[in-house]
Amino acid sequence: MHHINRHNKFTLLTVVLTLCLASAGLRAASQTEGVYRDRIVIGGVLDLEGQSRGLGIGMRDGIQAAFAEERIQGKQLEYVALNDSYTPELTAQQTQKLINEGVFAMVGNVGTPTAKVALPLLASHDVPAIGFFTGAGILRPGTGEVINFRASYVQETAKVIEQSLLAGLSPSQICAFVQNDAYGMAGVEGIKLALNSKAGTSAIIARLDQILAMPGENPARNGVGPVGVYQRNTLASRPGYESLKKWEQQENVQCRLVVTVGTYNAIGRFAAYARQKGDDWMISAVSFTGADNLLAVLSQYGVNDKVIVTQVVPDLDSDLPIVHQARKALGERLNVVSLEGYIVGKMTMELLKRIDGEITRNAFRRATRNSLIEVGGLRLDFRGDNQGSDLVIMTYLNNKTYQTIGDNQIAQLF
Repeated sequence: MHHINRHNKFTLLTVVLTLCLASAGLRAASQTEGVYRDRIVIGGVLDLEGQSRGLGIGMRDGIQAAFAEERIQGKQLEYVALNDSYTPELTAQQTQKLINEGVFAMVGNVGTPTAKVALPLLASHDVPAIGFFTGAGILRPGTGEVINFRASYVQETAKVIEQSLLAGLSPSQICAFVQNDAYGMAGVEGIKLALNSKAGTSAIIARLDQILAMPGENPARNGVGPVGVYQRNTLASRPGYESLKKWEQQENVQCRLVVTVGTYNAIGRFAAYARQKGDDWMISAVSFTGADNLLAVLSQYGVNDKVIVTQVVPDLDSDLPIVHQARKALGERLNVVSLEGYIVGKMTMELLKRIDGEITRNAFRRATRNSLIEVGGLRLDFRGDNQGSDLVIMTYLNNKTYQTIGDNQIAQLF
């Protein structure tokens, strides 16, 4: 009898252990995918405390506002946003933390140098990277499952340069001030693309190639060609400014357009420094700079004109339903950055809605590839590539507000 009891106890213990292990396995599998009975957990690693925090906060607010409005198969989308202060080392730590906690996807991360370290980590754990706030080439197509909303930096810089050349500028009058990393070099690639087909530009392109080919974290790119650089997370304008003055002297030309690719604090201070030195350059900035944050810095230094900012989202006064929805959801927090976050959030939800049956990463991948979707009147086309939108709008700073300008209006600005 005693022997039978021991046997029964052993059998019961085996069954209990098996059930516990099975239950733990199911929980682990669920956490790996980030999909639960009542919610889907989405991660984001953004600058929420550093010098570009206006961008991270805007993206986070927009995504959270979009996620709050709908459910996917009865599940709430929960957005867990961690700070990386636009510092790649911290990005790697925070990305790994979210991967370990089990997020379904990573959405809305801010920055190129940060994406450079995040993408391989996400790819190695099969976590999709969706709607990152960067137009860099490393995400087109990128490592792993990458889905972009926005136009590229190459498209943004090329548009301003092409229109400036049509307005009568010569290639040697087009210069650049950029962040000395992959983000800034995407802008240099844009200049090269715009000048490639123009006559008499081979010497300039050779200089740009030399700058692009320099390896390392912060190579000595100043003084080489029509480009000035500053180190990421610093605000040092002078070395980059002096690099452009050296180019003007060497080539006996004047920089009339300075294409900038950087953060709002650095670009705003550079523009102010150039004005203080008496240079009346037209400054252009890409969308990542953050138009509203840039305006605040420029206003602080009394710069009110000669600034073009390209945007990759519709005008804030557009009649598109997506803009009306974002205004209602965000109120006073609506700006071009939070609008992009809102669009990225809605795009993510729309792609998730295309899944028929169980929500898994593989199902998401199948639903996304070569898809054509509409988000509040905004058409996003993933047929043939992983970038939904090619929209680039030029805006001009006039009397402390940005006004949209057409292609043919840029000649008047010069």
